[in-house]
Amino acid sequence: MRDIALTSTKTHDADSEAPRLNRRQAAKVRTRQKVLDAARALFAERGYEPATIRDIAKGAGMSTGAVFANFQDKAELFEAVLSEDLVRLAETLKAAAAAESSVRARLIAALTAGYHGSLEQLPLVQAVVARSWFQPVASEMRTRVAIKPLVMVVSDALQTGVREGELRQDADVRLLSELIYDAYLSNYRRAAYDGWTIQQLTTQIGKQIDVILAGQISRN
Repeated sequence: MRDIALTSTKTHDADSEAPRLNRRQAAKVRTRQKVLDAARALFAERGYEPATIRDIAKGAGMSTGAVFANFQDKAELFEAVLSEDLVRLAETLKAAAAAESSVRARLIAALTAGYHGSLEQLPLVQAVVARSWFQPVASEMRTRVAIKPLVMVVSDALQTGVREGELRQDADVRLLSELIYDAYLSNYRRAAYDGWTIQQLTTQIGKQIDVILAGQISRN
């Protein structure tokens, strides 16, 4: 029985493995990643508008034709960079929150980790916020999907607070999550225009969380 179980597990694992790429497919994946890496570096340095496809191609060590073979235009390339970065950022926030025991500490740890993970790319963050006001509806919908994992980290911390009795059972977790995430984003302006440090941002988001959660703390 044990041998059968092991054989079954191995077969299942083999079936669940991603298909191997042939040499041409692997080369295309590497090329796409080189373009993404070059674009990320340029967007992070200059922001969206000043970064050109020509300069991105130069940074990747390839022709503009090779860039357009992988991405329709700069907007699609920017979305791809954003999507990759947000996946990594969500994992960073989740890990930081998991190390804390109270709802306030989880929220502050997660959002401070977010600042640590993105302030070095402040022009890229500014570009994301600026473009969110002017991008087409379809792009806006894709961006909302991409940031959902970040908002979910905040939501999960709040839900845990409700389950553990820190927050009121009737707390509107969805609204609180949106308010806290919006406060988190708004502080990037202080970093961009007032030169705020991580410590200042941490203090500010802590105060904002306290105000937002006021009246939501369980009195039991």
